[in-house]
Amino acid sequence: MIQAIRRLSLARPLAALVILILGAAPTLVAQEAAAGGGFMDTVDRAVGVVNGVISAFFFADVIFWDNAAATNHVLPLVVLWLVMGSFFLTVKMGFINIRAFRHAIDVTRGKFSNPEDAGEVSHFQALSAALSATVGLGNIAGVAIAVSVGGPGATFWMIIAGLIGMSAKFTECTLGQKYREVRPDGRVMGGAMFYLSKGLGEMGMPRLGKGLAVCFAILCIGGSLGGGNTFQVNQSMNAVQESMPWLVTYPWAYGLVMAALVGVVIIGGIKRIAEVAERIVPTMVGIYVLAALYILFDNYHHIPAAFGEIISGAFTPAAGYGGFIGVLVMGFRRAAFSNEAGAGSAAIAHSAARTPYAVREGIVALLEPFIDTVVVCTMTALVIVITESYANPDNAAIIAANQGAALTSRAFGQHLAWFPYVLGVCVILFAFSTMISWSYYGERCWAYLFGDGNSRSFQVLFVTFTFLGSIISAQNVLDFGDLMILGMAFPNLVGVLLLSGKVKADLAVYWGMYRRGELATYK
Repeated sequence: MIQAIRRLSLARPLAALVILILGAAPTLVAQEAAAGGGFMDTVDRAVGVVNGVISAFFFADVIFWDNAAATNHVLPLVVLWLVMGSFFLTVKMGFINIRAFRHAIDVTRGKFSNPEDAGEVSHFQALSAALSATVGLGNIAGVAIAVSVGGPGATFWMIIAGLIGMSAKFTECTLGQKYREVRPDGRVMGGAMFYLSKGLGEMGMPRLGKGLAVCFAILCIGGSLGGGNTFQVNQSMNAVQESMPWLVTYPWAYGLVMAALVGVVIIGGIKRIAEVAERIVPTMVGIYVLAALYILFDNYHHIPAAFGEIISGAFTPAAGYGGFIGVLVMGFRRAAFSNEAGAGSAAIAHSAARTPYAVREGIVALLEPFIDTVVVCTMTALVIVITESYANPDNAAIIAANQGAALTSRAFGQHLAWFPYVLGVCVILFAFSTMISWSYYGERCWAYLFGDGNSRSFQVLFVTFTFLGSIISAQNVLDFGDLMILGMAFPNLVGVLLLSGKVKADLAVYWGMYRRGELATYK
């Protein structure tokens, strides 16, 4: 009874916030209508100003001169950093993304899982929680944006980014397990904050490690509120509006519902989030993939031509977008936003898994970019290319507004007239699952900076941003999410690359045990 009362008292701030928003929203909308959009426009402009300041630092450009075209191609530094880092780790870890793929499936299905191992969640729950953060609107909206802006060729580079991103995910999630802290009550604190500070401290660089950890935590909080929250609300609302046009007039109503649902779940922490995720993720991915397969099988004779467009477009893109570099940038940028490999976020979820070997959880984690980017993103791209919705003049307005989810909805709707309604449900599930996992990422970073006792204040802030996601423009939300989540790659990859030697040594020991059959099995 005491515990129940305590939980209710902790939930009170969130409940009060939801009630406050419910009461204030109609007044805000009325004020906006009277002032010609004043409130929403003010919020939107403020986000745009913040984006401009941050972009000047994190998205400094690397310029390539093209003699043939007599023009410059611009590659954001953060994209180059992610590509080079992921490729380096793929080679250094001996292409672990390929040779450990089968073992990753065995571990995930519980063959090597001992329920008595230290941790809060199972391998499958940790994978589901991390996947729920990555398999989201990036797969639906992000892919559509990539193809509409960069052409079909952007899909090829998304796949490449997903494959090499598997190695980056393996390395950072292994480190997350290796340097995690288990509290006396069994709760786990882990993630990039800990392996940056503790790992680099072991190497004689404590100040650098602490500085990178603090920088990562701040960016992760921003990524949680932006790409992991407001972007999900905004893009899912755009897709739902295709089936529920009245939301165009009352977008704040969608924000209220999502804020209430998210608030209910995130109170329970990682165990509640993992329990919800392990139910939602397989369902939503299954529904979406089956629908995509139906369209692809129904148009099987167009698939070879679609792959031909993807491959040819990857190396001979339209000059109007800036050539090869432009398509590569768009593919890698959207893939990085979708699977977050190299950003360090997934290490927070995987650090809570029950396992005696840090490397084992890293191997489980390498499945994420494959499922997220190589499977789900590729299916979305194929549907968009086959239906040619990215080149349809009727979709020009939503393409210009970066409403990728709405474009995907129309692409599916061309072959399944009823599917926009089903996609609306999938989109809500994708967005909701991403939001609850990213709330945990942000809350762990908040607790790292301000102490375990301050988690509730972040959850209140997160629910507030959930509502704001329904009234901020798609472009500003998209930019803010990119800046924060991709920005996390700077401090994270510095530490991951410096600590990669430790991971390689641990991998050699673990893989030797695996090859010799020395690892205990339970199923």
